Amino acid sequence: MSQYLVDSHCHLDCLDHTDWEDGLDGALNDAKALGVGHMLCVSIDLEKLQNLLAIARKYPNVSTSVGVHPNEKCLHEPDVHELVKLADDPQVVAIGETGLDYFRSEGDLEWQRDRFRTHIAAAKQTGKPLIIHNRESSADTMKILKEEGADEIGGVMHCFVENWEIAKQAMDLNFMISFSGIVTFKSARELQEVAKKMPIDKMLVETDSPYLAPVPHRGKKNQPAYVRHVAECVAQLRNVSLEEIAEQTTQNYFNLFKHDPYHESDARLNL
Repeated sequence: MSQYLVDSHCHLDCLDHTDWEDGLDGALNDAKALGVGHMLCVSIDLEKLQNLLAIARKYPNVSTSVGVHPNEKCLHEPDVHELVKLADDPQVVAIGETGLDYFRSEGDLEWQRDRFRTHIAAAKQTGKPLIIHNRESSADTMKILKEEGADEIGGVMHCFVENWEIAKQAMDLNFMISFSGIVTFKSARELQEVAKKMPIDKMLVETDSPYLAPVPHRGKKNQPAYVRHVAECVAQLRNVSLEEIAEQTTQNYFNLFKHDPYHESDARLNL
């Protein structure tokens, strides 16, 4: 079957390009060799956004997003108008990553919730889906998504690590579930159960590279090429072929982010 995988969430600007003789070209060539045909390079702050846009303009198989991570202390807090304006670029296919993180932030986190609401409003204005970061904050994350009508635009719960009940709530709000290298860890039994039972048309795969490398590279630097290991693990959990997972998650990605999957010259890669 001629098909390819999509890494639906990575941070190419955070990779150590000296790890490859050809720099970022080397990382993308490694990804291509393992059947990874497209990558979404996700924004975590606006100060580095131009770097992400430059990468996406250079490489036609890379897209990007606009957003400020819930843990980032930015130079200024963007309002809805600024996010909407920045998202008016053909390389930008999503708003985020945004959301809540009660693990790494302490004290009064109303500023984090306000930032989240701003991103949701921007997504609804632009018509571009949300990329949601949720860490130890599921109740408030779901509450705000509901209150702000985020189901009107939908998006993806990136690097999902929650239980089936949270997965169902997210899918009911028009959000897909994205699995990272964590699903390959032996300790992630509850997450693996989610991967087994969820509808395949609601599923994405990602690396979150350079973080969270999957087995068999756990503990090492992650890279987009390794999304294949995530897809292989999900395929094994569901007792289906890698080709089926690749085909469906790739179609899910382009359905969600609404851009042409075949404008790249090397879009069709053999697994």
